[in-house]
Amino acid sequence: MNVQDLQRHTKQDGLAPLYLILGEEAYFRDQALDVLRQAHFEGDSRDAADGSPSDEVSDAFQSDVVYGDETHAAEILGLAEEVSLFSLRRRLFVKWADKLSARDGELLIPYIQQPNDTTTVVLSAAKLDGRTKWVQALKKNAVVVACASLAENQRAGWVTQHARGLGLSLEAQALEMLKEQANEGLYAVMRELEKLEAYMPEGQLVKVEDVELVRGKPPGISVFDWSEAVSRGDHGRALDIVAKNLETGEAPLRMLGAFLWQMRRIWKASGLLLEGKDHGQAARQAGIPPFRAREFMQQVQQWQEPSFRHAWAVFAQADSALKGGRALQPKLILDDLVIQLCIGKQRHAVQST
Repeated sequence: MNVQDLQRHTKQDGLAPLYLILGEEAYFRDQALDVLRQAHFEGDSRDAADGSPSDEVSDAFQSDVVYGDETHAAEILGLAEEVSLFSLRRRLFVKWADKLSARDGELLIPYIQQPNDTTTVVLSAAKLDGRTKWVQALKKNAVVVACASLAENQRAGWVTQHARGLGLSLEAQALEMLKEQANEGLYAVMRELEKLEAYMPEGQLVKVEDVELVRGKPPGISVFDWSEAVSRGDHGRALDIVAKNLETGEAPLRMLGAFLWQMRRIWKASGLLLEGKDHGQAARQAGIPPFRAREFMQQVQQWQEPSFRHAWAVFAQADSALKGGRALQPKLILDDLVIQLCIGKQRHAVQST
């Protein structure tokens, strides 16, 4: 089920003993957690003579939150089995469940198979290893709430709806720009919409220039600009974009992820051209807004198949370095990524001539 299904489920059936909130979209995971925090178990908070909810009992509803990288199976089991003195049902939220050790997961299996009827245990994670026995048991026995990222064709509607909720009206190009940002997660889009709400005069149409202004970044350092510089082999410009993004506080891993996402679109468009699609079709199927299609296809034409394969190996090295022992040197890692991509492109271009 998704978050909307979960809302209906809790209203109709009350709270179940065990939930798994799973998916890469943090915005949806937090929505699901809020639904479960605010839901009432049938009969739990009704003690007034007229059957109306008792605020006192509702406020006393017991709840605990633990984190997978800070807890262990013994603590989770102790809290889950604890008897509530103030309400019929307790809640236990286990966030970052993917950080639990394999051993702790195995120790939770007996509880997962037969959970405590007086406690609602909620495990939340972006990803879990479905090959492990405890995750398999969890998916079989829990109510699973799917929180996957929005599909490409769902993003425009989501952005438009939330913009309208804030009293904003978006021109087509501004909508496309915000839709692209959904690749970084819906919280990133919400932050931009909230800034636009504070900035824009009431009733004025939001344009591309407004979106760029509230982002608070110097122009010309977006991931599109970065990929354009690398596509041209302009390593000096690309290195400057890396430096300026880091100076504005961008997270290195998020920068890498955004660049990789852009490169995937370039590779996809390149493949579509080989299949016989025209430039407009290739750009559209790669998810590029019309106002950027021409520039994007110019980037695509500067890549060749061997360069893509080399690029993927370089991205893998950078990802490993940013997550490993060299994580304290993000600029060196990203600079090295740029240099290797540019050198690889140049070498493959020479070999093809």
